[in-house]
Amino acid sequence: MTTAQICIIIAIVIYLAAMVAIGAVYSKKNKNTDDFYLGGRKLGPLVTAMSAEASDMSSYLLMGLPGLAVVYGIAEASWTAIGLAVGTYVNWLLVAKRIRLYSHKINAVTIPEFFAKRFHDNAKVLSLIAALIIIIFFVPYTASGFSACGKLFSSLFGVDYQIAMIISAVVIVLYTTLGGFSAASTTDLIQSIVMTVALFVVVGFGVSQAGGVHAVLENASQLPAYFSLTSTGDGAGGTTPYGGLTIVSTLAWGLGYFGMPHILLRFMAIEDSKKLKTSRRIASVWVVISMAVAIFIGTVGVGMIGAGVLDGGFDGERVIIEISKLLSTYGIFPALVAGVILSGILAATMSTADSQLLAASSSASQDIFISFFKVKLSQKKAMLIARASVILISVIGVIIALDENSSIFRVVSFAWAGFGAAFGPLVLFSLFWKRTNKAGAVAGMVTGGAMVFIWKYIIAKLSPVLNIYELLPAFILSSLAIVAVSLLTKAPDKSITDEFDAVKAMQ
Repeated sequence: MTTAQICIIIAIVIYLAAMVAIGAVYSKKNKNTDDFYLGGRKLGPLVTAMSAEASDMSSYLLMGLPGLAVVYGIAEASWTAIGLAVGTYVNWLLVAKRIRLYSHKINAVTIPEFFAKRFHDNAKVLSLIAALIIIIFFVPYTASGFSACGKLFSSLFGVDYQIAMIISAVVIVLYTTLGGFSAASTTDLIQSIVMTVALFVVVGFGVSQAGGVHAVLENASQLPAYFSLTSTGDGAGGTTPYGGLTIVSTLAWGLGYFGMPHILLRFMAIEDSKKLKTSRRIASVWVVISMAVAIFIGTVGVGMIGAGVLDGGFDGERVIIEISKLLSTYGIFPALVAGVILSGILAATMSTADSQLLAASSSASQDIFISFFKVKLSQKKAMLIARASVILISVIGVIIALDENSSIFRVVSFAWAGFGAAFGPLVLFSLFWKRTNKAGAVAGMVTGGAMVFIWKYIIAKLSPVLNIYELLPAFILSSLAIVAVSLLTKAPDKSITDEFDAVKAMQ
């Protein structure tokens, strides 16, 4: 093992040890499942903002987006980033405060529980459907995070991908199982800082190695349609059009925010709803800057390949890894810095995986086992079930992640569509349309979740015109289902509408 590799390992081990230590500290503060899943609603504005965005910006920030820019040019990556930036801001502006007030008034600590209590669903049908949707889409989403860790260590040290992936998963599960939501949120704040440092160090080093910004842009501009926003490279030296419908469907990534359980939980957990404006500003600025830098890293990678500094032919999603490996050859201190950069990739992955594990495990234990089946447990036993659920969900995620060849970006995009379509419209209608009823809520969730599968695997294959991001049509159809079924069935009881009005008056 080289000196550079040893330095990288030292930096990564210190980082991982710090994450586990945070989990151990917070394990003593989890007195019940409300603390474990929502942190007792005690998050400050900075932790709320950065934990929400770090848990959102998973491995696709440091691997997915740069990879798209390396292989295809900036069109798809840029339109995706624009949609996400707009979606981030609008979600904080419209949803954050109202769902915090509403969930607090009805004492809901999970998204499925929020839906059930919002519509006074004593049979818990809504919470069951929502919990199953969370498990279906979060398990592969979590698996993509484990996969990113495996790819990182396999590429760096030549170790077996599956062994590296399993070890990474164990660390994530360890601190999440110990510390719960508070540990996940605190580590997410730290991870967002590490991610930011990684982004800017990679850009600075990469630009200098490529011969400056001008050289980077010159090398990239020689590729077909690299800087075009209306056409994109095909990965084989040719170009394909990136038309208006494709742009709109890519922008639809922003719609996903309204239905992301791990982000909505951050809104619900802030201690003071009046501080959400501060959180919104912090989150929006960080998202815009981080995604712009991530896309530029892809361009820098192309410039470095053109300058002969990097060898081409590697998987585009590994561009930051390749740049970090080059940096580590310049001495002990650069190698330690490279370790920090690679820890940033781990941070991007772990910050999302821990939140997904909590959301999925809460659905399995709290919303299905305890709530739907009405199992009575002591707080101690409920905590054991909660932690056991985290481990079980993780094992399934590891099994899925055994395939080294899966694309991180594609897996994330499908799971994102699933949540955006199944939950996004219902969250908005639950918060802003008093006439929404239980039947409409069920119809919206089922339609949205089902149409993501139907559109991607059936309809999109019928014609190239229909080959758009499945979130857009599924979101629209889910919204129509909520409105149509709610209007065709009995209006909500007065107790439900009075509760809605009371929350509205609190704004």
